Amino acid sequence: MPITTIIIIVLILILIGVVPAWPHSRSWGYGPSGIVGVVLVVLMVLLLMGRL
Repeated sequence: MPITTIIIIVLILILIGVVPAWPHSRSWGYGPSGIVGVVLVVLMVLLLMGRL
């Protein structure tokens, strides 16, 4: 499998995990989803630059 496919699958799983609807993550606030957002922005920049 290409590395981009693996990265996309991992990011989708992380996005599902940081949704604050789960009982164990209600008190986390916007921290986890903010971190995932930053990771997504960095990956998009890398994709647009052709380095990924």
